[in-house]
Amino acid sequence: MLENRSMGNIKLKESRPSKETTKENLGYPKFREVDGNHPLKKMVPEAVVEYQVRTRHGGQVAFFNFELAREIGLISENHPNELTKELKEEILHTFSIVIINEYDMMNNFNYPKDEIRPHTYMATRYLQLQHPCKKGTTSGDGRSIWNGQITNKGKSYDVSSCGTGATKLSPACNINKKFYQTGDPTVSYGCGYSEKDEGFSSLFFSEVLAKNGLETERVLAIIEFPKGLAINVRVHENLLRPSHMFNHLKQNNLPTLKRMVDYYIDRQVKNKIWKNVPTDSKTLYDYFLMKVVETFAQMSANFEDQYIFCWLDWDGDNILMDGGIIDYGSVRQFGLYHHEYRYDDVQRWSTSIKEQKQKARYIVQTFAQIVDYIKTEKKKSIDDFKNHHAIQNFDKRFFDYKNQNILTKIGFHPKYAVFLFENCRKEVEDFRNDFTYFEMAKSVKGPQKVPDGINWNAIFCMRDILRELPQLYLGRGVGGLVSEVEFLDIIKSSYATKADLKRSLRRDLKIRSFQKTYLKLINLVSKKFKESPEKIILDVSMRSSVINKYDRVTGDSITTIVNKVMNRKPKLSAEEISIILKEFTDYQNLNPDKERRPSNFEAEKEQSRLVKGMLQIVREYRDGI
Repeated sequence: MLENRSMGNIKLKESRPSKETTKENLGYPKFREVDGNHPLKKMVPEAVVEYQVRTRHGGQVAFFNFELAREIGLISENHPNELTKELKEEILHTFSIVIINEYDMMNNFNYPKDEIRPHTYMATRYLQLQHPCKKGTTSGDGRSIWNGQITNKGKSYDVSSCGTGATKLSPACNINKKFYQTGDPTVSYGCGYSEKDEGFSSLFFSEVLAKNGLETERVLAIIEFPKGLAINVRVHENLLRPSHMFNHLKQNNLPTLKRMVDYYIDRQVKNKIWKNVPTDSKTLYDYFLMKVVETFAQMSANFEDQYIFCWLDWDGDNILMDGGIIDYGSVRQFGLYHHEYRYDDVQRWSTSIKEQKQKARYIVQTFAQIVDYIKTEKKKSIDDFKNHHAIQNFDKRFFDYKNQNILTKIGFHPKYAVFLFENCRKEVEDFRNDFTYFEMAKSVKGPQKVPDGINWNAIFCMRDILRELPQLYLGRGVGGLVSEVEFLDIIKSSYATKADLKRSLRRDLKIRSFQKTYLKLINLVSKKFKESPEKIILDVSMRSSVINKYDRVTGDSITTIVNKVMNRKPKLSAEEISIILKEFTDYQNLNPDKERRPSNFEAEKEQSRLVKGMLQIVREYRDGI
């Protein structure tokens, strides 16, 4: 039987800290806040497993996110993008750690006392569908710990590290009923380590998405070790997931569930993310549910419209409570609407991108159950909430966000988009229906195997038609419709075969309808704001050229780019990677209102060649998954 004792009760004799530990560094005092302490340990102790940690030797700083470090206050705002000797020492001392786990304790491993940190660090418990127990009694952070919390300018940030040792919450530990030594080569995920390429994939992907306004955890630092291993440090304002609450719901543990919900509400209020929050307790939980509805409606609509696959499921494990993206191991951004793609996780297939809405809807339904449970202290069946008002609100808000997203995609200025959204819903939905017809089109080849799963290729690139159409109208005059042949030539992707592009009466009618509904929206704005249609289209054209950039990042391109960076890594310093990352993410910023600055590719020829090569990779994989 698997031993289930908590590391939180283990008492290790505290010795005098080492010289390295006590060394005062007046330039980086905020690092000392990151010492394992976190309010969740005190507020909801049942939700964590505490571990002593010790220094892990042999690490080098492969990357440090200067921009993020300034934001959270780890370094001063005027600190240069330079890894000084003192800064490297602070990063390694703070984050180069490994837990003393159950295997170590059972085998009486002795470690130098001056390398053992004074405070425990926590692995958090949450629901995970891949665990044998579907109530979350044994699941949670399997190879991660939370380093603590940083407060800067009135806002708190959670800090966690992946690759810090094998905890008792991993699937391998509970499926095989045994504890594992950290680094055990007989298991992969269960060995407790993380790899450097995981860190760099998360880094490049999360920074691109963050620059484009999506909530996501971000990589603060990557500490590399021999054989491609790494500790990958992540930061976000609040790292709680729905699954951090769902496990207590499944276990019928109302006191712990309520404290976890209260903790989350308190964090959102203190971080000033939620405002005008009611003080009455029952109204407060209704407000909480309303925020969940709004968050998950917007998130699922954005994921669908930006072709982001993050494998939402009923356990609420692969997403943060605020809709932020976490765990980039399975996250992808598609170039086309590959709505039949499924990830092969050996034991099961993932959800598809179009199924994510239903998963988000079910998560909202579960929160309706949670709020009712807290307010009445009686747990009802999840089926009792199928028609709950929260579900009805979710459905409405989901389509509201879909309508807003399509207006943004077209390239309408925000004031024009607001007018159309509030006053011309039918016309907006007419265009969105025509848009969806082409977006959903699939290859006649049927399902095809891909390296990590299966896909049925989409064939049309909707960014191309939204970018090119206003330019064509400007050239030939508003109202001069593009021919069916020309339309298909613009919209076809690299996946489209001759058979896929075969014309039909229905397709020809849809091409004409697409353009007529598009121009109707232009004319409605023109009439309302007393501007010529040509001027509106010019504005749309300029904005659309940025929003619908030809070469936009996909999951495949990120994987290839990371391999390229890894191959160059021995020659690239952490500072050089920071410069390359900034150049790359600035180019991938799709905000048409962002001030553009000239590229400084020529500043460093080696960096210039690498960034240009990365952008070429993005172009090559622009249609992929």
